[in-house]
Amino acid sequence: MKGSVRGSNRAAGRLINNDDNNNNEDDESTISSTYSPILTSNAASPFHDPSSSPFAESPWSSHTNSNPSPFVDSNFSPNVLMGSLVREEGHIYSLAATGELLYTRSDSKNIRVWKNHKEFSGFKSNSGLVKAIVIAGEKILTGHQDGQIRVWKVSSKNPSSHKRIGTLPSFKDSIKNSMKPSNHVEGRRHRNGLWLKHFDAISCLSLNEDKTLLYSASWDKTLKVWRISDFKCLESIPAHDDAVNYVVAGFDGLVFTGSADGTVNVWRREMQGKGTKHFFSQTLLKQECAVTALAVNPDATVVYCGSSDGVVNFWELEKHLSHGGVLRGHKLAVLCLVTAGNLVFSGSADMGICVWRRTDSQHACLSILTGHNGPVKWLAVETDEGSGS
Repeated sequence: MKGSVRGSNRAAGRLINNDDNNNNEDDESTISSTYSPILTSNAASPFHDPSSSPFAESPWSSHTNSNPSPFVDSNFSPNVLMGSLVREEGHIYSLAATGELLYTRSDSKNIRVWKNHKEFSGFKSNSGLVKAIVIAGEKILTGHQDGQIRVWKVSSKNPSSHKRIGTLPSFKDSIKNSMKPSNHVEGRRHRNGLWLKHFDAISCLSLNEDKTLLYSASWDKTLKVWRISDFKCLESIPAHDDAVNYVVAGFDGLVFTGSADGTVNVWRREMQGKGTKHFFSQTLLKQECAVTALAVNPDATVVYCGSSDGVVNFWELEKHLSHGGVLRGHKLAVLCLVTAGNLVFSGSADMGICVWRRTDSQHACLSILTGHNGPVKWLAVETDEGSGS
């Protein structure tokens, strides 16, 4: 993520991989598990200063609350660390959850699949480091350092097997578009290329509400729109003046992008005949600090933005996307955000995860989760079907 704090991490879900990087396998190879994940017990992080940080009140660090932090709701419920999945393969940079499965990607080109706290399967792409993962039904889409998107499908006969079924843009579409000079645009370092290709690393992927459109954000400053049914590139939008770090498809046909240039832009999707087109709507934020995370609450129609200064801003649709306030709970950059019902989770370079509860337009920090030894760079949540929450 450009414009953000970089460093070592053991990302949310605390996934660490534990075998050597073998980069000579085919793209479609399935990775067999040779190490069992280690479930570790609850432990306090040794990296925070109890006298100056709300981490001191984390229910994972201590089960007493004799001196409540001003950031934390005094009525919060204790949280218990259930375990850690361990496989040493470098830092974890992105997560995607669906049902009982958790997909993770690390420094290597491997994508691991976990089920019930155990490694279930995996697959590898030798075509560039994986930067982002999203799931659309039986398809897994991965954004890569080389600017391409790859599509994988779960085998109907063997759910632990994944096969690569395509690359975006497709070779056919690239050849077809290359025939017309008007399809060539100037990219980075004054190099010409096709408008439907990213010139730089893909930083983020997002699906719209009905999972018919895929949005890809890139360090090449553009936002691209893809149709899921045939994986055609519909639009390429010059979205910002610097790297686009985040994109999230929101509510009411709105799409939000955040950039290293310190801005959050809003794009409005409109139907045009049988197609769709996106138009610039407004800029929600313009600041010196890079925008490093975005998330939306589709039910409450609220959009959240994390920045490199450790602050979370939010805006509310019912108030015409006016600024709703600021959440302050981190000492370093906010690197990831995710919502679940009336809860908001923010992960940071300070190695903590703040859990916020929204009531009307007010937010209270319920707790701060600790346990990581590096920046928390990604979060994933999935509904617990057993509890209905």
